[in-house]
Amino acid sequence: MTAPGSGSHDEDAVGKVYDARLVRRLMAYVRPYGGLVASAVLLLAVDGMLQLVGPLLTRHVIDVAIPAGDPPAITRDAVIFAAALLLAFGAQYGETIITGLIGQRVMRDLRARIFAHIQRLPVPFFDRNPVGRLVTRITADVEALNELFTAGVVAGLGDVFTLVAIGALMIATDWRLAAGAFAVIPLVIGASSLFRRAVRGSYREIRTKLARINSFLQERLTGMRIVQLFGREQSEARRFDDRNREHLESHLKSIVYYALYFPVIELLASVALAVLIVAGARRVEINALTIGTVAAFLQLVRRFFQPLQDLSDKFNMMQQAMAASERIFQLLDTPEADRGADHPPGKADAQALRLPPGVRGVTIEFEDVWFAYDAAQGAAGDQADAEPEWVLRGVSFSVRPGETLALVGHTGAGKTTIVNLLLRFYDPQRGRILLDGADIRAMSVDRLRSLIGYVQQDIFLFAGDVATNIRLSNPLSDDQVRAAAQRVGADRVINRLPRGYGHELAERGASISVGERQLLSFARAIAADPAALVLDEATSSVDSEIELEIQRALSTLLEGRTTIAIAHRLSTVVEATEILVLHHGQVREKGTHRQLLERGGLYERLYRLQTGRLEIAPGTVT
Repeated sequence: MTAPGSGSHDEDAVGKVYDARLVRRLMAYVRPYGGLVASAVLLLAVDGMLQLVGPLLTRHVIDVAIPAGDPPAITRDAVIFAAALLLAFGAQYGETIITGLIGQRVMRDLRARIFAHIQRLPVPFFDRNPVGRLVTRITADVEALNELFTAGVVAGLGDVFTLVAIGALMIATDWRLAAGAFAVIPLVIGASSLFRRAVRGSYREIRTKLARINSFLQERLTGMRIVQLFGREQSEARRFDDRNREHLESHLKSIVYYALYFPVIELLASVALAVLIVAGARRVEINALTIGTVAAFLQLVRRFFQPLQDLSDKFNMMQQAMAASERIFQLLDTPEADRGADHPPGKADAQALRLPPGVRGVTIEFEDVWFAYDAAQGAAGDQADAEPEWVLRGVSFSVRPGETLALVGHTGAGKTTIVNLLLRFYDPQRGRILLDGADIRAMSVDRLRSLIGYVQQDIFLFAGDVATNIRLSNPLSDDQVRAAAQRVGADRVINRLPRGYGHELAERGASISVGERQLLSFARAIAADPAALVLDEATSSVDSEIELEIQRALSTLLEGRTTIAIAHRLSTVVEATEILVLHHGQVREKGTHRQLLERGGLYERLYRLQTGRLEIAPGTVT
């Protein structure tokens, strides 16, 4: 039975603009690049000081050099101004390069950390969370943090420094004109506050729509064969267009807010300039102020409002980055699957996972196991107190080295769930699962899974070469990989590929047939010489000739090993040591093929339905 999936693409509400706890966690990723941060701040400080050079030189030229008729002084000031522009260009270029480098490195480290964490999360987490949401976390949310570091925090410090420097110079030059210029600042702050509130919801909506697009794309691209098979191209295109249009509309809302905000700030800056011109002209008439000072003030005011406007935008960027970091760290704080790492080594692992000399298998026992997917996923609200929807009810059995246990029953009877529990994709709510007498929850998950070779009916191969797909994480030599392929007859298929074991497979192994993929999965399962084999209708996708060859290979491979076989075709398990008949999560019958037929129960009816006869059919476990 497959675990039901659930989950929503809706984003959490945007949190606080500044959260010291989140900032401290973010700084942990910035700390390794402290030297780059210091260099960027220094360059920003230099750039801020150079912003003062132009207005000061303007006042000197108008008030001193021109009235004195001193062309060399004018030339000297022009050269100094040109040099200041070149230095400012260099400082801005260096700051842009360095902050971009900081942002990209932090983004790389954070994405690597998220991906490593996601790989260690329990399977129920993926039942609850759609792929689109997780992709959005690693892409869009991390990109928001990149913007924070490249154009946010460090550049914001530069803006603050520039504001302080220009404001101090304005006050020192003429405090009356400075007061007139500062009078519009409350209006700027009010407009910025309205802008932030308006765009906050828009940004949240953009991320929600993006998560839905990512999820829709992932599902349709994965199932493209079904889309084309049933002629749903136009229908799916319309559905994608709806989601795409919603995303566009969300973006257009934010564009409208920006289109209103920046002209308003420009208008307020123009008002400030007009006030300065009117007030300055009257004071020039009475010789209380020089023309050079007014000209310098006009430049200073223009430079003053630019970083003030930028700070408001960076304030909004900070808010979005805090919301993104909250979602990212919420994901990183999700508890990882219990991998047995906290248990002292040498106890359970030594008892259950060290095989005696000459013994290739392990004893697998299920003791009164009960399991429900809704309980494993963590029911919420009123469902939390309700009786779980049990998939397995009191299942008990044991299989010893050299034995083969077959699991049969209708779809949804719980056959695959037993395998999921054995591999610790889930843990039972009641009962125990033992390997050689030790509870598997007290073992290292990595070691546990290394003992079990699993051949699935739905084969998953990664994009990459054939040898890597057979080897996976096992440190096998090329000779061992070839030997594994030869033992199941996969070498004949591999040798026909253009580059043999080095042939690059397409995503999910789409460049080869289903039967060829299943042969590779057999080679992968037995390459590490596992103590137990789990076969999920393992030869359902191969032709009769290859199936016969695999059966011959299995007769050798299964010797001494513990085998659990899930069977839909009952004719393939007639030689199993024991057959368990599952019905609605319970073991209704158990015994050999002959015993179950003679009993005339559920198994006999299933066998009659499939074969139309009662005599024993030759066959082997597959």
